[in-house]
Amino acid sequence: MDDLLVDSPILKFPKPGSIVEGKVITIRKNRVLVDLDGVSTGVIAGREAVDSTGTVQTLNAGDDVSAFVLEPENDEGLIVLSLRRASQHRTWKRFVEVHDNKEVIDVKITDANKGGLLVEVDGIKGFLPVSQLAPKHYPRVNGADSAKILQRLQSLIGKTISCRVINVDFDTKKLVLSEKAAFYEQRKQALAKLKIGDIIEGVVSGVVNFGLFVTFNGLEGLVHISEIAWGHVDDPSNFAKLGDKIRVKIIGIDGEKISLSLKKMSDNPWEEISKQLLPGSQVKGKITRINEFGAFVEISDDINGLIHVSELNDPRVTESDDYNLEVGASIHSNIINVDVDNHRISLSLFELSEEQLKHAKKAQDAAKARNKAKKAESRKDEPKKAESFDDKKQEVVKQEENSSTENPFGDLKLSKKAFEVLTGAGISNLTDLLAKSDDELSKIEGLTDATIRKISKLR
Repeated sequence: MDDLLVDSPILKFPKPGSIVEGKVITIRKNRVLVDLDGVSTGVIAGREAVDSTGTVQTLNAGDDVSAFVLEPENDEGLIVLSLRRASQHRTWKRFVEVHDNKEVIDVKITDANKGGLLVEVDGIKGFLPVSQLAPKHYPRVNGADSAKILQRLQSLIGKTISCRVINVDFDTKKLVLSEKAAFYEQRKQALAKLKIGDIIEGVVSGVVNFGLFVTFNGLEGLVHISEIAWGHVDDPSNFAKLGDKIRVKIIGIDGEKISLSLKKMSDNPWEEISKQLLPGSQVKGKITRINEFGAFVEISDDINGLIHVSELNDPRVTESDDYNLEVGASIHSNIINVDVDNHRISLSLFELSEEQLKHAKKAQDAAKARNKAKKAESRKDEPKKAESFDDKKQEVVKQEENSSTENPFGDLKLSKKAFEVLTGAGISNLTDLLAKSDDELSKIEGLTDATIRKISKLR
């Protein structure tokens, strides 16, 4: 007997946290008994028998099965196993492979907070930060209003989104995804095909004080407020709503920043205006605004003129409330000057003197000559000119997207370690950071209390 014991193999019992292979002995409802190499018996029961693929419903006696070891022994002397945890373990391995191979996967949105979207696959929770959303889902709102941002994000709950895994850590159970990264190649190819002057159809993805954002072919461009209409634009929302389909012209490309124009889809009325409106002639219009400078008069849909305070009925009047004019009233006024270059028309309620007429005619002729020379130069070197346009508008987009190219957290001064901890947690800009509560920040491993207090002061 002693010799038999010496020669027999050492029995190895499964350890908690390991994956074991066995054969199904019996299945009764959600209770499965599993033979583990004839040495021991395992049991899979209750919620541990339920995984996302419904494995337990496909099992029969004699089938091979993989399970996760939860406990070495229960009250019945059985090893406690889990199909659910085994499925999660395989899913984590799959996420690592997806990350390493830069694959695109589809995930379903289960919840939203001010910082981004939450997903769940086989009980594994992942996070999709706002900064990693593609243009068509990015919540562009005025003043980065957190309530409106959350409302836009909540509208995505229940939807399926294509993403790439950009950060996965099995030990810390951290999974960070990016929709923007999933479409990187598509955006790159679409961007390479764009040319200044192209006309595209897109969907309005954001309506803000300074213009309209439009998405198309996985890209997004800005129609700055000055490019919405030839006339004065008070509120961009009067011209388009979120989700509207519109046709726009590409007027500038700077890296991934695309500037668009809505007004250039129609003829420039100012090119003909100097032929129709001559100094000294009378024009009828409707008063649209009155302020300390004078009264603004709408001459046509896209053309407005200004009756300066000095050109109103009574030169002694200094207060806008005393102009004796009403918004909406129709009036006749005399044209002093038409400045085609700067899109301005000066009007007066007085008859023009000979000196005014002479000066206005001279200024208008000079403006025509400049405009003619400018057109000739534009035709001669159009590509070069187009590429150097509108730096101010591009800067507005850059400020909205990034608080700083060197420091994405703006004026918040962080240590190198704090910066690495935050970016590693999927927080890549100031908006996302301020959306986090102190309680959420305290759960980020490696982030000190001092840093959390510093962040709190900015709220």
